[in-house]
Amino acid sequence: MTARSAAAIASLALLSATGCTNFYEVPIETPIQAKLDVSAFRRVLVAGFISGGSDDVDANMETVRLLRSQLRSKTNLRIIEAEPLPLVQLAGEQAAKTAAAPAATPAPETPATPGALPATPPAAPAGEEAKSPTSKEGSTVRTKKDLEKFDRIFADAAFWKKLGEEYESPLIVTGTVMFTPQQTSGFVNEQREVYDQLGRRQVIPTRTYKERKGFVLEPKFVFIDGRTGATIYSETYRREVLYSSQQTTPALASYFELMDQLLPDFLGALSTQKIRGTRILLR
Repeated sequence: MTARSAAAIASLALLSATGCTNFYEVPIETPIQAKLDVSAFRRVLVAGFISGGSDDVDANMETVRLLRSQLRSKTNLRIIEAEPLPLVQLAGEQAAKTAAAPAATPAPETPATPGALPATPPAAPAGEEAKSPTSKEGSTVRTKKDLEKFDRIFADAAFWKKLGEEYESPLIVTGTVMFTPQQTSGFVNEQREVYDQLGRRQVIPTRTYKERKGFVLEPKFVFIDGRTGATIYSETYRREVLYSSQQTTPALASYFELMDQLLPDFLGALSTQKIRGTRILLR
């Protein structure tokens, strides 16, 4: 660096320090383009969700209500007011029909033996009953693995096309919602306040072993074209919240806290969103 360059930089620094005495906070908005083109739709049907994990929250009903409210206020789509579909039951019935289809094929006939009794199907073992996916035990969704029994319903284009015909071919919003309690323990970083002999406050970082509890929210939003029944977009999210083991927080309050974090991402799939922020200008 030459002496002239050093002098120029020093002069600029001095000018900045003495001349820029005013700070201005300027609000700005950054648009984020929508992930889907929904211009072909005028109506949207939040059909329902396959939900599970916790019995303390009806995640199907609460998610339908919340998404309809957000779509009503944040988009130009007309909301179809309809009862949420019991997708767990419908998907279970669909799986039962699929499993029973091979059994419906007639077996080849064999020549009857004179004096022989007609063949009868073997009886179920004592104390056991046949279970179908629509039974109470079979329709319980507790883990992600349980979802595998019902997840195939989203690929049933005929089912969704028929549903779309009933509501004038809208955009259909459906999917899965897992809301699961969790417990964890381990070391966490905390800021501890201390005061010296002169009363001066200091903040010291510390690591503390704690037991915490909370919830995990894992929704998958599936967007289906009601004209064809085909899936046009889907996305999965995961959010969690942890509290002190001594803190008592209602499950429903935790559900809404986590959904508040996800709503901008959900709405961003359908319409252009604006992220608001600020910038500092010097003068």
